Amino acid sequence: MSALFSPYQLGRLAMSNRIVVSPMCQYVAEDGRATSWHLVHLGGLAASGAAALVIEATAVEAAGRITPGDLGLWDATTEAALRPVVSAIRGVSGIKVILQLGHAGRKASSDAPWDGGRQLVPAVGGWTPSAPSALPHEETELPPIALDRRGMLRIRDAFVASAVRAVSLGVDGLELHAGHGYLLHQFLSPLANQRTDRYGGSLDNRMRFPLEVFDAVREALPLAMPLGIKLSATDWIDGGWDLDQSVTLARELKRRGVDWISVSSGGISPKQNIVAGPGYQVPFARRIGIDAGVTTIAVGLITEPRQADDIIASGAADFVALARAMLYDPRWAWHAAAALGATVEAPRPYWRAAPAAHAQLFHNTRFGSR
Repeated sequence: MSALFSPYQLGRLAMSNRIVVSPMCQYVAEDGRATSWHLVHLGGLAASGAAALVIEATAVEAAGRITPGDLGLWDATTEAALRPVVSAIRGVSGIKVILQLGHAGRKASSDAPWDGGRQLVPAVGGWTPSAPSALPHEETELPPIALDRRGMLRIRDAFVASAVRAVSLGVDGLELHAGHGYLLHQFLSPLANQRTDRYGGSLDNRMRFPLEVFDAVREALPLAMPLGIKLSATDWIDGGWDLDQSVTLARELKRRGVDWISVSSGGISPKQNIVAGPGYQVPFARRIGIDAGVTTIAVGLITEPRQADDIIASGAADFVALARAMLYDPRWAWHAAAALGATVEAPRPYWRAAPAAHAQLFHNTRFGSR
């Protein structure tokens, strides 16, 4: 049996294979509201054959958006806009639906990537971001406002409120975004966090706020709902957040009941020096999984079926998550199953799509029984 297509547990979720569709920001929401784009985009990926689909980073407050086009879940209006998207996924697929919650911190108020991704100042429709310290992401940007305790509590409570809304939407699990240079990562990294209170300085202090957010969300969720987190394992800068610190944080998260850690890297500073290549972040997932004893999801330039299968078979990670590869080939899991001699789930209207050489590609499920 292909390791990539073997069943496994993600928290209490029974997963039919080890493939996850990564959360991918689309930057086309309207004031935080999901649109027809999200319905079509996520609906298509729901039939990808992956075991789980993670909805893009969803802002817990309007000021926490990376761009004005970010998806949000901070009020009844944004919740109502996302509800038909989740319902549509449920109507066409048995895929597990996970929603990622995030706050951009000092990387908020930016243009969309295709418009340059530059900071938007208030005079041109942006807003003033907040962060652990009044340090801009780039030296040419306006500095953010350093959060006081009241602001930190507001954001913590916003994570909780959005998590409760996600439960109401009927998603299967949640993931907190603590990587890629966004707010929770900013608290972790000494490159962005130069506070002198109990939330800055030592590793324990820098971990304090992200752990407070995790604990508050975990307490607000039903006991059976899994909760994971996305980390940047290293800043790729000397003196920044690194793999050893990530292992320490992962151990703390395990003690608090984390169900998985999605292991990425970078994003805290444009000065990062990333050495990229196929599967370049997989060793980080291996180290965190082994040393902290947690379920891990490997990400980053995983594009080929046998590459993904080897990652799972070798024990380097428990799951692989694909982003750009899924956009380029939304049926990547089908093609991987064909290449590895495995079977995959598909809606019945698609059964005739399998070539004659792979006539048994689709296996029996609620949404795909012969």
